[in-house]
Amino acid sequence: MLRLHICVKVKGPDRGVDHMRIGELAERTGTSRRLLRYYEEQGLIVSTRLPNGYRDFDEICVERVRQIRGLLDAGLPTRVIRRILPCLITGTFEIAGAPPETVAMLERERDRITERIRSLVAGRDAISRYLAAARDPRANCADVPVGRP
Repeated sequence: MLRLHICVKVKGPDRGVDHMRIGELAERTGTSRRLLRYYEEQGLIVSTRLPNGYRDFDEICVERVRQIRGLLDAGLPTRVIRRILPCLITGTFEIAGAPPETVAMLERERDRITERIRSLVAGRDAISRYLAAARDPRANCADVPVGRP
């Protein structure tokens, strides 16, 4: 008995350019599929399930993922991003009537990031002093001005 397995890829009427699977979203945003699943689990992005179980994402998720990545790169944890993400429209902050607890939380996060920046600058300055001393063995690390990259 001869068995044939035929796989046909059909683009249905409901799958236009406004929708994509997780692989396409990953490719378009430079984000791994695993991270996209995590963002979905955290409530940062939403998909619908196709009859075959595949995730189906709207086009808006491309910009949403880029916003999430930018906020993560800025040092915000996902719990904070989840709170402010609804306030983001086309990549800009538009906050109307933000709850006081959200404002207080963002102030704490801003202060935490500011402290992290101070620490990073101190580390950068120490590396700069070390490199200057390594380039000129007669120099003393203490002689190199702080704040110069």
